[in-house]
Amino acid sequence: MTTALRVGSASHPGRVRTINEDSQLISSRIPLYAVADGMGGHQGGEVASAIAVHTLDEAVTEPTLEALVAGVELANRQIRNQASSDPALRGMGTTLCAIVLLEGDEGVEEEIGWVNVGDSRIYLFRDDELIQLSQDHNLVAEMQREGQITDDQAAVHPQRNIITRALGIDSRVQVDSSTVLPYTGDRFLLCSDGLSDELNVDQIAATMRRLADPGDVADDLVRQANEHGGRDNVTCVVVDVTDDGDRAGAASAALADEPRTTEWTAPPADEPAADGSDDDREFAPRSDDLYRDLDEARGRHVTWRVVTFVVAFLVILAVAVGAVGWAAKRTYFVGFSGKNVAIYQGRPGGLLWIDPKLEDVSSLRRGDLTDAQREDVSGNRRFSSLSDARSFTDNLESSAADRTTTTTTTSPKTSTTSTSRPTTTPTTR
Repeated sequence: MTTALRVGSASHPGRVRTINEDSQLISSRIPLYAVADGMGGHQGGEVASAIAVHTLDEAVTEPTLEALVAGVELANRQIRNQASSDPALRGMGTTLCAIVLLEGDEGVEEEIGWVNVGDSRIYLFRDDELIQLSQDHNLVAEMQREGQITDDQAAVHPQRNIITRALGIDSRVQVDSSTVLPYTGDRFLLCSDGLSDELNVDQIAATMRRLADPGDVADDLVRQANEHGGRDNVTCVVVDVTDDGDRAGAASAALADEPRTTEWTAPPADEPAADGSDDDREFAPRSDDLYRDLDEARGRHVTWRVVTFVVAFLVILAVAVGAVGWAAKRTYFVGFSGKNVAIYQGRPGGLLWIDPKLEDVSSLRRGDLTDAQREDVSGNRRFSSLSDARSFTDNLESSAADRTTTTTTTSPKTSTTSTSRPTTTPTTR
């Protein structure tokens, strides 16, 4: 192998718990490194994590990604077998993350292969940037990735401690795996959630940047996690790439010194576990039960979104109707009330009611109007103020009065009618 690695590690039970259920692996046979975070049962977490790293160390005899995945699957069966044979350990399980330097065939470059089950993490520090390679396997992280909840909602979610994958729970386990091409200066960090719960990405990156020795980095990260609360066991394994066989130089020459970028998105850090002497993370005894809980949580989220939408729609509709009603009650119309012209208060296109205070104004008969005036009134003319409506009816009355002058003279047998309009005057004897 042309790639050279240097490793450092540190582990601590934390400031709250008395038992350290974390385990770590620095293999002496091949470049294989792992971190496991156990949980469940009376000291079962300690046993489960120890079985995981021990099985992985013995099973992975060849530095290949296939052998690494097979080793994780074997560790899952070993933990289940041990739990079934000892009632005190029933229900125990563990997370596991690991990396191995893969042996490159002729013409194939050496790579770092990695695997992950659970919420322990694998980071890559490259070009002054901290990248999370693994994904957390817990309920809240999955809901965040699907966009069902925000970071703020995840921080207070009542099911944030539910693990969706762990070794020892089901007969078969789904293992995340991938590879990355290592370059001189790269630094890999494997850690339990006791670190990622206490320190954010910027704090971890600052330590990786500041200290040169991987052992010093691991020690300092554990120290900081304890200073920030130390509510869980914390374990760190730091692996530095000290030589890549001049791969970085060849790549730089091929790219004409263009800067190399890696596109990754670091998932948000999960909320720390609650204080207590025991690990409060949970997992279902069967995966069917676990994913039924996940589906129920998603269903509740969708239900709340529908309810919120309906309530918002009703509120907007009520406000709109209220605004229209408010405007309509302040709109005045001139129309007919029986044979008289009246002022109405209401909405366009309909006469809702007669304002009693205006009945004295509604004294003009239909017959006293011209065709144009009747058409104007029948058009339900609208006014923005009561004074404008009064002025309109007053003008109608004045116009009618100007047009018509009637004089009536009555005698026992004779009556005479005079008008300014062109008419004939009858005489009766």
